[in-house]
Amino acid sequence: MPKLKTKSSVKKRFRLTATGKIRTSQAGKQHGMIKRTKKQIRNQRGTAIMFAGDVRRVKKFMPYG
Repeated sequence: MPKLKTKSSVKKRFRLTATGKIRTSQAGKQHGMIKRTKKQIRNQRGTAIMFAGDVRRVKKFMPYG
């Protein structure tokens, strides 16, 4: 059987943790920071763990992850 390819967009956006969860950047942080409160900006630092409902969809594109 040929090797399966990982979706390039998934490779760039998501990383797996050691326990198999998916780590992703915070949503709503790309532009428009002037409108957001300082508290919102502070709380969106770093990365977040993806919700379980969305994980199935992403893992389909990561065949070896």
